[in-house]
Amino acid sequence: MPADLTSIANVAIGQLTLGGLFAAIITLVVCLLITRIVMRFLSRLLGKTRLDAQVKKYVLGALKFLLYTLTALIVADSLGIPVTSLVALLSVVSLALSLAVQDVLANVASGLVVLTTKPFHVGDYVETSGGEGTVCEISLTHTLLDTVGGQRVLVPNSTVAAGTITNYSALKNRRVAHIVTVSYDTPTGEVLSALLSVAEHTEGFLSDPEPLAAVEAYGESSIQYVLRFWVPSEVYWDAHYQSLSAIRTVFAERGIKMTYNHLNVHIVDEK
Repeated sequence: MPADLTSIANVAIGQLTLGGLFAAIITLVVCLLITRIVMRFLSRLLGKTRLDAQVKKYVLGALKFLLYTLTALIVADSLGIPVTSLVALLSVVSLALSLAVQDVLANVASGLVVLTTKPFHVGDYVETSGGEGTVCEISLTHTLLDTVGGQRVLVPNSTVAAGTITNYSALKNRRVAHIVTVSYDTPTGEVLSALLSVAEHTEGFLSDPEPLAAVEAYGESSIQYVLRFWVPSEVYWDAHYQSLSAIRTVFAERGIKMTYNHLNVHIVDEK
């Protein structure tokens, strides 16, 4: 190297020389190029998996943050900054932050579980430990549910993942079930015929699997009957309420009396 260039490179600003600064800039550029190549490779690799798009986004974001942190440490070391002390400081700060936001971190971890296992999707009607409703959004920390009463509920993902999840929209069809009690005086065949008629005239009724009308149990003053039939999941509630109302109408038309508890009061004349 010519003497003039050597002297320029040895010019120092404090403990930092221009040569050291130039080396740090080159190190920064190389690290950024490597980070870009690694991120592009990981993005393509994750693109071939079946992970949810949100999970891929969060994983790539975390990896990018990690690579940028490593780049900062490498550049700091090339500039002569004590990296050991910096790492110790970052460790203390990380520990303090993790203790301060441990509930948030628990929700984040649970959110990754929910997004990875996919117990439900946006648009599904679900019941969780924190409430039930139609899934509006699944974020990393909360699941948003729209209730049938027109309310929006934010359920922490830690609550969702830790409890039982019932997904009413996962399967194509659902079964409607009703239980009624009828007097012993009414022939069983008439009751079964009436119940099957209700099922067959319900909107969305599916003949396969076949509907079931049967005697469920014998009570002290009545016989308990059960009606079960299948409908598409999207019309379940319409079919449920329609058939429930139709049972009373059909029973009244056919003279079938449903039983209920009676209270008989006897007045005793003490004269």
